[in-house]
Amino acid sequence: MLETDRLLLRSWREDDADALFELARDPRVGPAAGWPPHRSVEESAGIIHNVLMMPDSFAIVERTTGALVGAIALKHEDASEMAGIDEAELGYWIGATHWGLGYATEAARAVVAYGFDELGLISIWAGYYGGNERSRRVQEKLGFVFQYRVEREVELLGERRVEYCQRLLSRQDGAGCKLVG
Repeated sequence: MLETDRLLLRSWREDDADALFELARDPRVGPAAGWPPHRSVEESAGIIHNVLMMPDSFAIVERTTGALVGAIALKHEDASEMAGIDEAELGYWIGATHWGLGYATEAARAVVAYGFDELGLISIWAGYYGGNERSRRVQEKLGFVFQYRVEREVELLGERRVEYCQRLLSRQDGAGCKLVG
C-alpha cells in the first residue's frame, strides 16, 4: 500500500466491483483512456480479476471516506516500443465525480516515486490520446518529457487515435534527468 496526504493506493479486491462499476460506467472516463464504459457490475468484477489484479496496480481510495476514486498502475511489459527491462508504463484514471481535485497528480507522484525508489526503474513512460488534456496536464506537472507521437489502433474502441508518448527519467540517471517530487 502507498499513502499520500489524501489518498491510499492499495491492491484491488473483488469486493471493489460495485464501486468500480459506478465510476467506470460513466462515458466520460473510459473512452478518454482507450476503453469502453463498463456495462455491468459483473463486467467490472471480471476486469478487476483479469486486468487490475496485477503487480503494481492500485485502487485509488480517499483516506478519509474510503471511497474508490480511480485506478493507477505501473505496467512492466510492453511499456513502450522503446522501453527496456528497467522501465515501466504509468497508466491512471480518475472517476469524473472526482475530477479537478488533484487526485491523479497526487497518486501518480506517489507511484512514480515508488517505481524509481522501490523498483529501481530508470525511466517511466506515460501516454495520452490527443484531446485528453487532463492526462496531459498530470504528466506535465510530474515533469514527463515528450518523446514521440504515433497513430495507432485503439482495439477496445475499434478506432484510430493519435497517442503522445512521454518519458520521465529517474533521479539516478545522470543523463540530464528531471527531479521527481
